[in-house]
Amino acid sequence: MIKFVLDPKTGIPFYRQIIDQIKYGIASGNLTAGEQLPTVRALAVELKVNLNTITKAYKELEIQNILETQQGSGTFIGKTNVSIPAKEKSKKLNSICNEFMTIAYSYGFTVEEIINELQNLDKK
Repeated sequence: MIKFVLDPKTGIPFYRQIIDQIKYGIASGNLTAGEQLPTVRALAVELKVNLNTITKAYKELEIQNILETQQGSGTFIGKTNVSIPAKEKSKKLNSICNEFMTIAYSYGFTVEEIINELQNLDKK
């Protein structure tokens, strides 16, 4: 199961962030076919958003055959294979790095310090 995280600073609607996280979760193997997702109500409470936000995300993914809802049982990852195009992955990584570097620079870290720390993380 993945941990959903919403970032209000991105300007991306919450339902879109949920959709993207589910798709990336499937593409990376963190979510597998048949795995159950939280109920709409449970996820709305966890993320502190309106029920309609979660419903909209789940419905859109159902239309794309990525999710399957079974009445009375829940919502599950479908058997559809999800892959993220290289260009989209690159764009996402660039966005993450830009946000990360902005924060790191605001604390006064140099590029060398950041690179060293990232390399040390990779060794752990």
